[in-house]
Amino acid sequence: MNDKVYIFDTTLRDGEQVPGCQLNTVEKIQVAKALEELGVDIIEAGFPISSPGDFNSVIEISKAVTWPTICALSRAVKKDIDVAAEALQYAKHKRIHTGIGTSDYHIKYKFDSNREEILQRAVEAVKYAKKYVEDVEFYAEDAGRTDNEYLARVVEAVIKAGATVVNIPDTTGYCLPDEYSQKIKYLFEHVDGIQNAIISTHCHNDLGMATANTMAGIMAGARQVEVTINGIGERAGNTSLEEVVMILKCHKNLGVHTDINNRKIYPLSRTVSSLMNMPVQPNKAIVGKNAFAHSSGIHQDGVLKNMSTYEIMDPQDVGLDANSIVLTARSGRAALKHRLEVLGVKKSGEDLDKIYDAFLLLADKKKEIHDDDLLLLAGAHGQDHHIKLEYLQVTSGIGVRQVASVGLNIAGEQFESASTGNGPVDAAINAIRNIIRRNVVIKELTIQNIAGGSDDTCKVHMQVESEGHIYYGFGTNTDIVASSVEAYVDCLNKIQK
Repeated sequence: MNDKVYIFDTTLRDGEQVPGCQLNTVEKIQVAKALEELGVDIIEAGFPISSPGDFNSVIEISKAVTWPTICALSRAVKKDIDVAAEALQYAKHKRIHTGIGTSDYHIKYKFDSNREEILQRAVEAVKYAKKYVEDVEFYAEDAGRTDNEYLARVVEAVIKAGATVVNIPDTTGYCLPDEYSQKIKYLFEHVDGIQNAIISTHCHNDLGMATANTMAGIMAGARQVEVTINGIGERAGNTSLEEVVMILKCHKNLGVHTDINNRKIYPLSRTVSSLMNMPVQPNKAIVGKNAFAHSSGIHQDGVLKNMSTYEIMDPQDVGLDANSIVLTARSGRAALKHRLEVLGVKKSGEDLDKIYDAFLLLADKKKEIHDDDLLLLAGAHGQDHHIKLEYLQVTSGIGVRQVASVGLNIAGEQFESASTGNGPVDAAINAIRNIIRRNVVIKELTIQNIAGGSDDTCKVHMQVESEGHIYYGFGTNTDIVASSVEAYVDCLNKIQK
């Protein structure tokens, strides 16, 4: 059996389905190029029929990368497959990923169909996709809850129809590792011709077992894993690329490997986190900020004597700069540029100047500048906005009226307004509404500090509704009111687009 495990990254498709984490085409190309540098074998670039934006992203990603296979998702529907093939026209190596639900839950409630009809539709979809591309992957959606005997029939039929890869998704994250392992083993034992296709895992994390199930699948014979950076994805997310890669690196006795350049893992993790406005939890395996931190005196003593006492990985193996430069208000542009590059952000010229100016302002307010601070600064100053916050002044306290004055620059024209409200944030938002004069309702506002402390950078995530559509924005500042206002303005800019 092949000793290589192929890495199929679906950050740009399944990962991007997280509410509020959508990327534009330029950002997707940035991630795709980084995935290519990381050594990913297959990039699932999107679901072309779902929207013109997804269609265009698949086209542009196909043009931008060279050696990875570019994959486009479709349902087992001819129109879907036609559009997927069209979107892949510029890909050097192309794959259509088509499929259908095979569990009784999907067959009965989703399709109002029966097993024989679903099997026929699966075969027809693979044969139709085969007319466009040689490399066709079939997914048996909700395979985790599909009867093994019926699943084996479907897998055998689609392989005979020409599928080169067969994906066995635990779509709902329901399976236990042993259960998922036995499912893969059953297929190898009962599917005639299974050696003609690669069996793939695609595990969700609803019960926290995505990585465990993926490893169980590999040990049972699967040789492709479908993963995302930081484990992002719908609901509780997908299997984390970084976790599977480093498990295989640490457990060489398993006899399988990937072609991933693991030293590029951390920078890409930070890039994806920044672009998608989705913080990485501190205790996240491999890439969390506490993954290589030791607070216990016993642990610290052991690590100082020998790292292997409490660390099974060298931080540099995943791209962490163990001897990082400490940034303060006295740091120059070169130090800032170096640290941003370590984090996967390449800036120069005027863009770097803007970030540096903002960095100096923040460094004067904070004792310590964290990586998350830098990524937020890079994101906040990395694009031009139609609406810009020029100034904000608030009067707040106990026994006084909450008043805010706001200045906005809208397409080069200056506007000012003042208003009262139920607190300083509400007053500032009311002042902005006086200027924009449209109904933009805040549905959700979440405040997060990065490292702790009263001088810390505050990040505000906001969800608003305008004319029946939902928009997401974020803002960062050492001032909570300013962060909230910046998040609201960010939402307005996205509405404007």
